[in-house]
Amino acid sequence: MSTEIASTIEFQMSLLLFVALAGYLVASRINQSAVIGEILVGLVVGPSVLGLITYTDFVRSLAALGAVILLFVIGLEFKIKDILDPRYLVIGLCGVIIPWIGGYWITAALGYGFESAVFVGTAMTATSIAITANVLREMGKLDTDVARAIIGTAVIDDVLSLMALSITVDVVSGTFTPASVVMVVLKDLAFIVVAGYAGIKVVAPLLEWIDRTPFSRKYPEFLFITAMMFAFLYALGAEAVGISAIIGAFIAGVSFHGVTIVNSRDLKEGAEYLHVIFASIFFVSLGILADFSALTPDIMVFLIALTVIAVITKVVGCGIPAALMGVGRQESLILGFGMAPRGEVAMIVALIGLNMALIDQGIYLAIVLMSLLTTVVTPIVYRNWLYKGAGESA
Repeated sequence: MSTEIASTIEFQMSLLLFVALAGYLVASRINQSAVIGEILVGLVVGPSVLGLITYTDFVRSLAALGAVILLFVIGLEFKIKDILDPRYLVIGLCGVIIPWIGGYWITAALGYGFESAVFVGTAMTATSIAITANVLREMGKLDTDVARAIIGTAVIDDVLSLMALSITVDVVSGTFTPASVVMVVLKDLAFIVVAGYAGIKVVAPLLEWIDRTPFSRKYPEFLFITAMMFAFLYALGAEAVGISAIIGAFIAGVSFHGVTIVNSRDLKEGAEYLHVIFASIFFVSLGILADFSALTPDIMVFLIALTVIAVITKVVGCGIPAALMGVGRQESLILGFGMAPRGEVAMIVALIGLNMALIDQGIYLAIVLMSLLTTVVTPIVYRNWLYKGAGESA
């Protein structure tokens, strides 16, 4: 009977939220971001320590839901012009190339084969927008110029990383052609442009029209449900063309930023409630996914080297171009460290590599743990150095 209860959705949901609450308490005790507390508690209850929760399909689904909702909420904070800056393309490009070189070099230097080195390099190009955006939001810094630079660059970085993944798969499988690269680039750019234009010119006005109908006065929640439907449709569209679902959700959020509401429930307020629940589970899941108990001495060496290279190449690859283009020293460091978290993006890349037998279990574990460690680094650096004293009351 107890096993039956433990396997129910109600029990698992209750346990995940209990763990998320514990994460907040831990974060408060150590005076760190809630993200850190949730990941740490996820580590403790996951396979690494207690083994109370494993990364089941149910947890994976909730985590994916949380990431989509989180990026939709973040998108609602930005105007489209805030993230359209040619400098972000340059920074994002450097932030992909230099980590790729660093990942390839360290993997090859430690004696791994060409296919593994190429794939590790690809995993190193990733950036998790969700992590840094949430930390900046928690600290009340999301409306700053450097936050806009991080978000704009991270969106470009993620798109380029997923393009790199497609190219890498073609290279190691021997099907690479210049035409296939051009098609990937055009397809991804077309989605971003069309989705953004349609969101601003078609969907946003549609939402405003719905808000002004007598139906919305009777059912003020109708508009919010409609907006969330479009957010998930955008996420679905992004995945369909090979971009991360969270990029689609972010584009939807940005598109709906200027929607004026008279009769309906506020979009931000409604999305906030969903964010509080599901984004917390997303961060807990990152800790659950990692399994430090499976480390061997060789993988430990590789993990340490990979993590150091991962942080340095993003800070250098994004921070130096930013500084050269007129961004201040402090802001360049904030931007560089803000791009360091690999989070769920690199974990997904690693899983693809493992399923295609391009990397072995040891390299997969190292990439997953590197993703977790780089995710933890940024909130600590922000709170204890670059933004010391900010968000203390949060």
